[in-house]
Amino acid sequence: MEDTPETLLTIGEFARRSRLSLKALRLYDRLGLLTPARVDPVTGYRSYGAAQVERARLIVLLRRLDMPLAAVADVLAADGPAGADLVAGYWASVERRIAVQRELAVHLRVQLSGGSERSPSMYRIERREVAEQTVLTERRHLRIGELSEWIPAACQRLEAVAERCGGVFGPPFVIYHGEVSEDGDGPVEVCVPVDPSLAGHAGPGAAVRVEPAHRQLYTRLTRAQMEYPDLLGGYEAVHRAAGERGLDVVGSAREIYFGHYLGPDPQEPICDVAVPVG
Repeated sequence: MEDTPETLLTIGEFARRSRLSLKALRLYDRLGLLTPARVDPVTGYRSYGAAQVERARLIVLLRRLDMPLAAVADVLAADGPAGADLVAGYWASVERRIAVQRELAVHLRVQLSGGSERSPSMYRIERREVAEQTVLTERRHLRIGELSEWIPAACQRLEAVAERCGGVFGPPFVIYHGEVSEDGDGPVEVCVPVDPSLAGHAGPGAAVRVEPAHRQLYTRLTRAQMEYPDLLGGYEAVHRAAGERGLDVVGSAREIYFGHYLGPDPQEPICDVAVPVG
């Protein structure tokens, strides 16, 4: 039903009914989330339809979940059941993040109080020589919440390209060239080794570079230890060992995957956390 002058609300009245500020209403108008029913062509004064109050209150409730505005737009654009699924998916991701942060908070509390919740012997530190490798790579700036989707997808893309080069020539690895967190975005590089003599067949779809030979300190982690905060403990252990042995860390930290992240046995070793040392 088309709004009539009787059903139109002033922006002030609409703000009161929807419990949104004038600033928020202007923002949502710019983003296309909540467009006024009428804008006076002379004065620019906004009026809203009474039927828009329900949409405005839905936005209020979604924002109380700390849902980003882009995600709010997706929910508003979906029909009822699809919108419900989007809310459920968003909240599941929030609960996963909170679970990780809870474990991290415990880890930091123990660490800052001078205790140790994990025995140093939990992480066995080894040293090895790593030969020069020719690798297919993808590199991207990412926040912590984007890693779990991007890394497997990048590995799949690179492994598909590697088939043109005779297949994967060694364990894939991920290099963290900078801090990845809520505030830092790397960059992160996924590398898939290929036969140097066949790297020219890669064609489009991946960059090719040479990872120089180097010496590594590393610790081997099980599937269970790849979860936070145990994974952080692995990184701390290799860096601490480098300092204790008088070795300089000369390159970016990395994870070398020789097993699948998903699997039935939590105690199966699947990954080395390593740092190049001089």
